[in-house]
Amino acid sequence: MQRYIFVRLFQALVTLFVMSIVVFLLARLTGDPLHLMLPADAKPEDYERARIELGLDQPLPVQYWVFISHAVRGDLGESLRMRIPVTELIGTRLPRSLALGGVAMVIALLVAVPLGVLSAVKRGTFIDTVAKVFAFLGMSMPMFWLGIVLIFVFSVMLNLLPSYGMGGPSHYILPAITLGWFVGASIMRLVRSTMLDVLGSEYVKMARIKGLPEHIVIWKHAFRNALIPPLTMAGFYFILLIATAVIVETVFAWPGMGMLAYDAVIWRDYPLIQGVVLVIAAMMIFANLLVDMLYAYIDPRIRYR
Repeated sequence: MQRYIFVRLFQALVTLFVMSIVVFLLARLTGDPLHLMLPADAKPEDYERARIELGLDQPLPVQYWVFISHAVRGDLGESLRMRIPVTELIGTRLPRSLALGGVAMVIALLVAVPLGVLSAVKRGTFIDTVAKVFAFLGMSMPMFWLGIVLIFVFSVMLNLLPSYGMGGPSHYILPAITLGWFVGASIMRLVRSTMLDVLGSEYVKMARIKGLPEHIVIWKHAFRNALIPPLTMAGFYFILLIATAVIVETVFAWPGMGMLAYDAVIWRDYPLIQGVVLVIAAMMIFANLLVDMLYAYIDPRIRYR
């Protein structure tokens, strides 16, 4: 197990290194940030002076070396537009995205797990049809469209919930539902499929033959074994919520990592783009590693050699 973890950590570092090169090059394909930062009447010498001050006059290999040598020490540079350290900006915005993602994950689990169990137990009934419609809509509806519809219904027509910004508990409801529906649909399908497999297993049949009540068979014997894959994947889905929150945070003007990434791309803020993408990529990679490790500890039948 220790050798497996060491190998996966090495692979994670290599992946982050390759990701840093890709992000570094793609960020510079967005255009020259000085065209947005300097006034329209700026002279060529103003551009040259700004490039020297920001270090953009250096060759790309030199710029990358400066970036990566500082990044390994935890310094992701300084925002070109705001002149604030990238780590400070991420440290301010990341907790807000984690809070929204946490609420979205709780909503997704509270809906998806019971609905997935009932869908498997009541296979072919009306409840199963409702669950399939829930999953189909969650997998197919674009997040921006769902967010706009929720704003129109609950904020404009009914005037029940706020439509933008971060504030009290009511501000979390609409963006959390928008963000969590897709994950809830995915978890519901996973719970349903694992429950169907477990319900057809020999030990569940034996429990029924022994005359145990149906609710004990379902919730004590079947549910506990079927919950292992969804729970271990929940951590990965949580990081996925943070990574895919750009659209939702933009629609609801939520001041999190998604809005930070959006602003960074709009303003061609190279250090900020690089920092946000690398932090999210690192979270995704290590969440995936944690899920693999949890599989081995939760299910004794799984061993990594």
